[in-house]
Amino acid sequence: MSPLAVARGRVVLRVHVQPGAKDEGPAGLHDGRLKLRVSAPPVDGAANERVVDVVARLFGLRRADVEIVGGATSRRKDVALAGIELAAAQRVLEGLAPGA
Repeated sequence: MSPLAVARGRVVLRVHVQPGAKDEGPAGLHDGRLKLRVSAPPVDGAANERVVDVVARLFGLRRADVEIVGGATSRRKDVALAGIELAAAQRVLEGLAPGA
């Protein structure tokens, strides 16, 4: 199952977040979601802010084009991506190193 979908005209990336990680970035798949490591702890929205930053960097988007639309208080989040087509987002994921 791909961690990407389309909802309301936007690409949605399903992620499983590992807050408080030493390194940031993608770390393979977890239950059909992209596992995403972020350095910030899950306190006062800090981890969510890092999720937005890391996803924007990964897909080459502006921070304003990335929005958490589901799971704000959960490790399992849905992140909407504006300004990118599904095929282009899929190519980004395919370009990740195996297991990353």
